[in-house]
Amino acid sequence: MLSPHEFAALLLVGGTRDLDALDRGDLASLVERQLVALDRLVGGRQVRLTARGASVVKAVTRRPQ
Repeated sequence: MLSPHEFAALLLVGGTRDLDALDRGDLASLVERQLVALDRLVGGRQVRLTARGASVVKAVTRRPQ
């Protein structure tokens, strides 16, 4: 189960590519759970949602009809 901080970080990943905006501990936990991935780029690293992470975000942001 995700902590509230990890959950908030997961939601932020979809909106930011800046690793400095995310808590390192929360980010490490999300990587460990395979919800986000760190990609190496020429100028540094970039964070992105995995398919599993995107599914979690979609499930919790879905509005009831």
